[in-house]
Amino acid sequence: MNQGEALHMIASVSQIESRMFLIREQKVMLSQHLAELYEVEPRALNQAVKRNIERFPEDFMFQLNPEEFANLKSQFVTSSWGGIRTAPYAFTEQGVAMLSSVLHSERAIQVNIEIMRAFVRLRQMLATNAELSRKLIALEKKYDVRFKAVFEAIHELMSPPEPKKKRPIGFAPWGKK
Repeated sequence: MNQGEALHMIASVSQIESRMFLIREQKVMLSQHLAELYEVEPRALNQAVKRNIERFPEDFMFQLNPEEFANLKSQFVTSSWGGIRTAPYAFTEQGVAMLSSVLHSERAIQVNIEIMRAFVRLRQMLATNAELSRKLIALEKKYDVRFKAVFEAIHELMSPPEPKKKRPIGFAPWGKK
């Protein structure tokens, strides 16, 4: 197994996608998960970001607020003595891309490539789902009108016909029908 295969296996699509969260209506990855993927200490990742903070505007990276952090901690099992104690940073797709310019390891570059691919796949899946949704709505509208006519025809066939005036059986007197 060459180094590229090893890196690909370590940073698999499922590993990356399981670390993406929707926070503030944005798909983000948290600093501790990125540090794990890059195989660096979270503290080292945060220091590199702080040394280059001008590269990380708010639409690239933000720190979770206390409510978001509490919600996050409730989702992850953390011990009373370990785990994260300060709110992590959340990196958008652009922020993750910018990390490759502040983390200079070969692993960071390779992991970033896989993360970018995961973000692209996610966008493609969302676009595909949106397109399927639009097509389904169009089909429903189209077929609702057609089925309405079919249902009306079926109802007409199911309702009993109006009785025809029957001629009385027997003889009628002359001149009357």
